[in-house]
Amino acid sequence: QVQLVESGGGLVQPGGSLRLSCAASGITSPYYVIGWFRQSPGKEREGVSCISRSDSSTYYADSVKGRFTISRNNAKNTIYLQMNSLKPEDTGVYYCAVDEWAVQPKCAPDDMNYWGKGSLVTVSS
Repeated sequence: QVQLVESGGGLVQPGGSLRLSCAASGITSPYYVIGWFRQSPGKEREGVSCISRSDSSTYYADSVKGRFTISRNNAKNTIYLQMNSLKPEDTGVYYCAVDEWAVQPKCAPDDMNYWGKGSLVTVSS
């Protein structure tokens, strides 16, 4: 049973930073894609950033390139999303998700097999 537990959300002012963490357990496939998705008010869930377990290739949405960085600690089975220069439009619930047996980090919500419960990020002054 795959379990994903997010942490690190909260309230931050525009221009500030936050780091999200996702602790993963129960993944049995030797290669997979894991990443971050967000759902903002009134919008569909979108892929923010993903990373491939096999070759560490990454995907970033255009809206976050240069501001967000995805990383992982294999020993801790944890991935992180460092978010800098946050904007009000980054507000939303951030979910961690896994696409088992995938190699390319397309970061498409419909491809993901398992989801965490989400962590709320609010960017507001």
